[in-house]
Amino acid sequence: MDTRTVKVKPETRNHKGFFVRDTDYELVEIEQSGWALICIDEATCHYVDPDNIRNQDASLGTME
Repeated sequence: MDTRTVKVKPETRNHKGFFVRDTDYELVEIEQSGWALICIDEATCHYVDPDNIRNQDASLGTME
């Protein structure tokens, strides 16, 4: 899957309940379990609810 740059909504939490930093991420994939895998770099990744991410240039909303 091609990666694309995304942002997270304010106060987004990862699958462990911790807040994720408000910065640009690369959307790696959306897992069958329902979590979206987003990464800042190869060492910093988070699983988040796909409803909490948006295209960098788009308004808030779900990914297509």
